[in-house]
Amino acid sequence: MRSLFRLISIWWQMCRYRLDELIPKSAPLLLKLLFWPAPLVGSKKKNRAERLLTFLQNQGPIFVKFGQLMSTRPDLLPADIASELQKLQDQVPAFDSELFKQLVETGLGAPVEEIFAEFESEPIASASLAQVHGAVLKTGEQVVIKVLRPEVHRQVKRDLRVMSSFARLVNIAGSDGKRLHAPEVVADYEATILRELDLEHEAANTQILRDNFNCSSDANAANYTPVVYWDYVRSNILVCERIKGIPVNDRAAVLAQGTDLRRLAEIGVEIFFTQVFEHNFFHADMHPGNIFVASENISHPQYISVDCAIVGTLTDAERNSLAAILIAVFKRDYRRVAEVQIRHGWVAPDTSVHEFSAEIRKVCEPIFARPLSELSFADMLVSLFSTARKFDMQVMPSLVLLEKTIINIEGLGRQLYPELDLWDTAAPFLEKWWKQQHSPRNLLKKFREKAPDYLDDIATLPALTRELLEQRALQKVATKRTVKRAPAAIFGAACLGVALGIFLGNSDPLADIASMAPAILGITGLYLLVRAS
Repeated sequence: MRSLFRLISIWWQMCRYRLDELIPKSAPLLLKLLFWPAPLVGSKKKNRAERLLTFLQNQGPIFVKFGQLMSTRPDLLPADIASELQKLQDQVPAFDSELFKQLVETGLGAPVEEIFAEFESEPIASASLAQVHGAVLKTGEQVVIKVLRPEVHRQVKRDLRVMSSFARLVNIAGSDGKRLHAPEVVADYEATILRELDLEHEAANTQILRDNFNCSSDANAANYTPVVYWDYVRSNILVCERIKGIPVNDRAAVLAQGTDLRRLAEIGVEIFFTQVFEHNFFHADMHPGNIFVASENISHPQYISVDCAIVGTLTDAERNSLAAILIAVFKRDYRRVAEVQIRHGWVAPDTSVHEFSAEIRKVCEPIFARPLSELSFADMLVSLFSTARKFDMQVMPSLVLLEKTIINIEGLGRQLYPELDLWDTAAPFLEKWWKQQHSPRNLLKKFREKAPDYLDDIATLPALTRELLEQRALQKVATKRTVKRAPAAIFGAACLGVALGIFLGNSDPLADIASMAPAILGITGLYLLVRAS
């Protein structure tokens, strides 16, 4: 019943803010009739984007965070709404400090005075899901204590159910509604927000990012992540190092301390692409509140990233596809862009390469026609994905996170240094990475790492061959051809096994290129086996 009352309350507020204006014209009549009270009780003193902003702010933390997420999807929202939602702030009224203290003591199993030498009763920050206070450990380290808001799990799950219902309504609102992929976006958001509600998960992400940049041993690491104090980490409590830095969007303060803004902006781009393509583990919530500039080591500009609850990873196929697409875009080879997306299943396999590449050319060329200072890498990526969605590209959560992060990165970079040419920084990085990934040495290294798996697969080949032959016999179709090809496949598999044995026993695969010969024969035999099936 509480969920029902909540739904009714939200519906009434939507009527008051005349959000019925956001319903597509092609929506079913029943959906339009649902908001019949809106003209009677609502007001249009503000424009639709401002009314939506106020509505989300009044509905609480979960709606505020969802609005923030949607503000990063200009490909899915009208320009006026996307622009207005960017004004959402994640600062909310703090909850009682005594309650905060009680939650810390309950979680850590001891009075605050026994754990900390100092404890600040006033919060440093208060966000939609958690609150942060400063403290000093008994050993002298300055730390921050992050604690989830009380009842936040119940509130989040309640509102997620409501948002899912709205998403389904949007999805049935004709072709315009389906284009938004609202259920998929909400499902992705649900997975993201639930991970944020586990501070042990955030602590693990923080440690991985810290290790990836060797923060413990390299004082000049381009990206610094705070130390996690694992003895004081719980599912609702996170204690980590208190950092000293300047908010990345405070350009005047960063400039005043003598930091090279151009180099700082370029380093930010390099950090992002390093995380995506080399580490395959990227901070996916890089808005200004989570990124700082170190106020030390001015000669070596350094970023400090906090709040690592949301991270992204890509599969090897996604990384290779993305790199190939971006390199092709840099070269304005639109046919290659289309071919890669079709071959890797980003769009329907029966998509016409000619038509798809023509659509990509239509949206990309006007962007390239702008002056160099106005070229936007993020705009290009958004346009590229928007075009792909017209050809039934499925929503991929990992790429949604990536798209959002690139938008944030370019925005931050240009706040620091408006003349930033992200293209000039990204292109050499991607081309170098691509060459390394596809070098003979790297390919052989990957082959050797996966050799044990290949041997396991080879062990199943005799049984698989017999099964295939039996199926052919039962079906009485091309039995002779199958029998003829099976020995070749088995012979090839044996050759592959020999090659794998050589690789596993050789410290340097490149030292014996001749071992590739049986491997090639084996791959050929396996191909014949597949053909026989």
